[in-house]
Amino acid sequence: MPLYLNTINPNVKSIRDFSDKDKIALPAVKISIQAITLQMAAEKTFGPGQHGKLDHLTVSLSHPEGMAAMLVSRSDITAHFTSAPFMDQELEDKRVEKDLSSYDVVGGHHTFTVVWTTTNFANKHRKVLEAFVAALDDVMQQIARDPAAAAALWVRAENSKLSPDYVTMLIRLSEWTMVPKKIMSYADFMHRTGILPVKPAKWQDVFFRDTHDLPGS
Repeated sequence: MPLYLNTINPNVKSIRDFSDKDKIALPAVKISIQAITLQMAAEKTFGPGQHGKLDHLTVSLSHPEGMAAMLVSRSDITAHFTSAPFMDQELEDKRVEKDLSSYDVVGGHHTFTVVWTTTNFANKHRKVLEAFVAALDDVMQQIARDPAAAAALWVRAENSKLSPDYVTMLIRLSEWTMVPKKIMSYADFMHRTGILPVKPAKWQDVFFRDTHDLPGS
């Protein structure tokens, strides 16, 4: 699913327009996927070596805190790099505009969430891992096939105040798949900028063999 950088500052039409008067909330400065994507966007916008140009404007806040801070007029938070459903809820406020989508930064759909474990656990519990992967694949297909049923189930399980129709809309905005996408785009950037000490040769290097036959990237 995409990640949106939303802003409440009407003077910000692109990341070029951020100034020292702006603060950008995201889950964790420098290390979250939002922070890294912002660095990638900065490098594309300002040139090589400029990936950290906006880092001094970023502030670590949880998704709910970031949304609340941006929407309060007396706050110094003027932008929020977040994920669904917060980014979608923010855009319901007429003062808020989407400044950036992560899909535009990396050039297409990318993986946002993965499930991980250690090699030691995977080697010792192959049957558990195989069963989990099979179940995950099955549920991805169920969600893609019937978003409304998945939404209704989630609302009941979470006792959510969001309506099933709204959750269905959010589900339809995402791609539910086992295929890892744009892993190497992030790995290349992270290695080149010193975040990742060892660069994987291919995306399969960071995934277990259960997914190696998928058309990942």
